[in-house]
Amino acid sequence: MATMADVARRAGVVSSTVSHVVNGTRPVSPETAAAVERAMLELGYVPNSVAQSLARAATNTVGLAISSRSNIYFSDIIVAVENACARLGLMVFLADTADDPEQELKLVRALHQRRVDGMILASSGDPEQRAIAYLRENGLPCVLLDRLVSRDFDQVGVENKNAVKQLVDHLVWHGHRRIGMLSNQAGFATTNERIEGYRHGLETNGLPWDDALLELGSPDNAANVQATLRLLDLPDRPTAIVAGNNFSTIGVMYAIRERGLRIPQDIALVGFDDFDWADLFEPRLTVIAQPLRQIGELAADMLLERIKAPTKPKRTIRLKPSLIIRTSCGCGSVDH
Repeated sequence: MATMADVARRAGVVSSTVSHVVNGTRPVSPETAAAVERAMLELGYVPNSVAQSLARAATNTVGLAISSRSNIYFSDIIVAVENACARLGLMVFLADTADDPEQELKLVRALHQRRVDGMILASSGDPEQRAIAYLRENGLPCVLLDRLVSRDFDQVGVENKNAVKQLVDHLVWHGHRRIGMLSNQAGFATTNERIEGYRHGLETNGLPWDDALLELGSPDNAANVQATLRLLDLPDRPTAIVAGNNFSTIGVMYAIRERGLRIPQDIALVGFDDFDWADLFEPRLTVIAQPLRQIGELAADMLLERIKAPTKPKRTIRLKPSLIIRTSCGCGSVDH
């Protein structure tokens, strides 16, 4: 196997010059660089990526701290981030936070200690924001994903408030005046934004706010079923329900079936987050679909920009999701 010394002899230069060409640590004349690259090609020399990283005080790695197992929504984003990072020459260390603040802080520290060049974080609902504070104090380049909680960092997500208002508007168009909501889990920025969108949708359509019509969701499906049953057992139950995320949507469907009701004939259902089976259920689910691939790719691109230019102004990007109209809302239903 060829060594750096072999390349130096073939190119007629000293080994340090080869190192500068490989690592980009010092300017080398175009002629000398060409001679070194030609020698590398002829000898089949493969640079040591670890040595390159150490020479540049970089590791070409990024940390992705995200709830990967407990939330299927993030799986598509993880794939997009990994593909985009691979295209950019970066390796991803995936760390599952399980949306647990203690675990999140532990993993963020561990990734930092392993000298990742930067981090992409889907923040947990930690009220103290300890992981965020750690990243801020240590100056580690970071992009916040989905849950946009601090303008001290670059952030990328979707327009949650307007999207949920769209769902409410669509249900009102169908004639619904008593609309309930099972939100996503309490404590997340996305939860607050989606509840705000629900409230705004009611207000702009002249519908009164009723505390009894809002239930907080959970990562536990059984809890979501019970929360939905409370909505369905109200004396004046809702005629339509907005589900705050994919977990909530499944819980709502279980509860509606348990009460022997039909969608959309007896009660309409719309939800936030599209997923593979949403178009396979009967009825087919009307949902807000997030541009997951674009979110993941943007997060990777923004992180690389931040690593290269640490002092540039921070950016918050909110992408517009899409309303996918199927039949659970009442559209196309011959029986509605």
